[in-house]
Amino acid sequence: MSEPAMQLIDVHKSIGKKEIIKGLSFTINKGEVFGFIGPNGAGKTTTIRMMVGLMNITEGDIRILGNSIKTEHKAAIREVGAIVENPEMYPFMSGWQNLLHYARMIPGISKERIHEVVRLVGLEKPIKERAGKYSLGMRQRLGIAQALLHKPSVLILDEPTNGLDPAGIREIRKYIRSLAESEGVAVIISSHLLAEIEQMCDRIGIIKNGELITTQHLHETTEEQQLHQIQMEVDPLEKALDLLTTHHEIEGKIVGDLITFQGDKRNMPLYIQTLVENQISVYQVGVSKATLEDKFFDLIGENIIE
Repeated sequence: MSEPAMQLIDVHKSIGKKEIIKGLSFTINKGEVFGFIGPNGAGKTTTIRMMVGLMNITEGDIRILGNSIKTEHKAAIREVGAIVENPEMYPFMSGWQNLLHYARMIPGISKERIHEVVRLVGLEKPIKERAGKYSLGMRQRLGIAQALLHKPSVLILDEPTNGLDPAGIREIRKYIRSLAESEGVAVIISSHLLAEIEQMCDRIGIIKNGELITTQHLHETTEEQQLHQIQMEVDPLEKALDLLTTHHEIEGKIVGDLITFQGDKRNMPLYIQTLVENQISVYQVGVSKATLEDKFFDLIGENIIE
């Protein structure tokens, strides 16, 4: 098995006496799009700042292509590109001039490489226009191009679709997937837009109160992927919920006039049979695939506005 692009090993971060990050351990593979999500204050930004070397690690380590960010800082950071929210550009300079200016700061970036990243993010036509005239989506793409100039192995994007309209979000999603697949770059995305994370990412990590709750593959057909969101209109509600909980080990709840729970759609005949055999009237059943948002709130708690 090849070496992971990034590895977090029992990472802790304390500020004063308060422990903010409490032993994070996970790996991110080459060519993978990894979504890093959690409620506000969970520790996402602190973790990202440690990943890019802007904040010291209290305990543990982060390795990038095997290089420790603590003891081999220069070699490790050389493999990282990052943009945080809206990338800042010189508005009076063209997109090309902005990239050229940035390239001069890093040894070994040729004009051929600049042309290559411009093609990669689809900015060939507007690259000679002033960056001040760019739409937000074009600025995001220029920011990604800038972050890719030195051929990093890991690209970290904090809220890459922030402020974009649906067309811009779709554009950025397309380029992020293309980067991972064609360049083999490991892309780490932190975002509040769970529907976008679900479409863009191969795998997610959910953080809460500085601890990793879970990492999950999003598109593999595992037993968990068979789960669906099920809503049943039945009477009486309380008795029906008690029967389903007892006989089928589901965790359901009553929402208005419905019972709602996650279950395997293939068990639906059994759910209905249990209710009918116990004199429960079943009026309507609705089944939809459980979304990342459903899973997120199940794990984090439904009182969190994210």
